[in-house]
Amino acid sequence: MRVLHVIARLNVGGTARYITQLANELPKHGIETFIATGFVQGAEVEDESAQSIDLIRIKSMGRSISPIKDHFARKQLEKVIAQVKPDIIHTHTFKAGYVIRMKKQPVPVIHTFHGHLLDDPEFSGFKSKVIVELERSLAKKATKFVTVGRRVGEELLQQRIGTKDQYVNIPPGVVALNSTPRTQALKNLGIADNDQLIVGWIARVTGVKNPMLALEVADAMPDTQFVLAGGGDLLEQVKVAAPTNVTVIGWAQAEDVFGASDIILSTSENEGMPVALIEAQLAGKPVVATDVGSVSEVLLNHETGIVTNKNAGSIALALESLLLDKQKRTEMGTLATSRANALFSVDRMINAHIALYKSIVN
Repeated sequence: MRVLHVIARLNVGGTARYITQLANELPKHGIETFIATGFVQGAEVEDESAQSIDLIRIKSMGRSISPIKDHFARKQLEKVIAQVKPDIIHTHTFKAGYVIRMKKQPVPVIHTFHGHLLDDPEFSGFKSKVIVELERSLAKKATKFVTVGRRVGEELLQQRIGTKDQYVNIPPGVVALNSTPRTQALKNLGIADNDQLIVGWIARVTGVKNPMLALEVADAMPDTQFVLAGGGDLLEQVKVAAPTNVTVIGWAQAEDVFGASDIILSTSENEGMPVALIEAQLAGKPVVATDVGSVSEVLLNHETGIVTNKNAGSIALALESLLLDKQKRTEMGTLATSRANALFSVDRMINAHIALYKSIVN
């Protein structure tokens, strides 16, 4: 069986690592796997995992919508499809799904929603309505949908995107990172070791991750040290607005951020199944996160972390409750590791994909 995966770009984050896992593991099970992708744009950085796999580069493909470039990307992909002759085309994220399904394909198409754009500030208002209408239309040209979290699928069905029998839930398979010992992690991040507890935040520094809310929380907790890691279009704005108890470090190794932090914070407006939070749980870190997407499937509320609303005061209270209780942090971290190992194994993810493919191509 031959499967061609198409994704707009492999920027730093969980989706890139999800694709890399598929590319590395599926061939071991007799499924020839090809990855066609474009390039990161603007302040984005390509995930280092992309270096470990062979890629078919689509020169005109990128995240931003551009009718002219999208036309050329589709032409380039048609040549790739003719050469690869896949049994299945598997698209990932909105842009790739849009470019492939704008034209009827000669083989079944599976589309994976690693999240959705319905709550993304960049695609609000009229743009959101256009995207919903597009997704409803494109849904007719997909054999199956994969969602990385159940709640993502429920929210898409509420918008009448596809039908229930099209949806399959396959959580990501995540490999635990080797967290850097605290002293070395702080040194690597250029942070002084003053024995203070640290709240770590690691994500793309862009609207959908809402770093400004993290700064608002930090401002309400002046005696707590915060570390914000990541890059993106809001990085300079965040640096200027950051209170004195926040260290903004730009791109950094997750191993160092987890090693330096006592609690991991997420302030996202929208998520699919956030791999960074799964990695944090595997690293034994309690997480405080906004209740968006499938966050509540990653965290067991009040047992491996705390799921909150998007109010800065509520988030601050949740953080303070953990900062003041070392035993609770330790208990949460221990349960987080064992639970994440059970739910988010690579074998489970790969076997689910194999079963899906075989259900479509005999």
